Amino acid sequence: MRVEIWSDIACPWCYVGKARFEKALAAFPHRDRVEVVHRSFELDPHRAKDDIQPVLTMLTRKYGMSQAQAQAGEDNLGRQAAAEGLAYRTRDRDHGNTFDMHRLLHFARELGRQEALLDLLYRANFAEERSVFDDAERLVELAVAAGLDTDGARRVLADPAAYADEVRADEREAAQLGATGVPFFVLDRRYGVSGAQPAEVFTRALTQAWGERPAPLEPIGEGGAEACGPDGCAVPQG
Repeated sequence: MRVEIWSDIACPWCYVGKARFEKALAAFPHRDRVEVVHRSFELDPHRAKDDIQPVLTMLTRKYGMSQAQAQAGEDNLGRQAAAEGLAYRTRDRDHGNTFDMHRLLHFARELGRQEALLDLLYRANFAEERSVFDDAERLVELAVAAGLDTDGARRVLADPAAYADEVRADEREAAQLGATGVPFFVLDRRYGVSGAQPAEVFTRALTQAWGERPAPLEPIGEGGAEACGPDGCAVPQG
């Protein structure tokens, strides 16, 4: 079974939702047969790369809330994250464009290091002091910590076209599936779960999706009959 997760590094509920999903997956009896694929989704795709501002400023401008309301929301997120065992800085974080991070995640996926890099990006953005938005070398350091090659990560970040099509394709697909926000979980392209739901909801979704998977084909007849494959076709003898 495949679970696809659309998310953005700047999304705090994606950070929390990932932990809740993983809690459900860890207890799922068929977890070794579940493939998890992370997809790109930008909450603010039109933000200029150099437009970096404090999270509280972004929240007050985008949603028209007061500073006190914005801070109360951050404090609540901090409590929600702590309940999942996640560190979360409720003060002095910033917000910016995440396109380069998504491009780097596609590069990491090719090398089997996507999950590791995503976890590091989340932690760096939500729990550490140093920004992930204003220094490309910071992203290189995180990529290397995730097991990627230094020069390879730098080449991706230096080329704005590298993996750009892959990011945009993910975003188009999210729109086609009806996703208007993240996190958005899609199980075997049959079921969708929106938001950072409790682990119990993910458990029910995994169980239901697994139970409705097509049964494996039951072979009829003896094996070894002539067939064609990548190496050609069997030639009858005699």
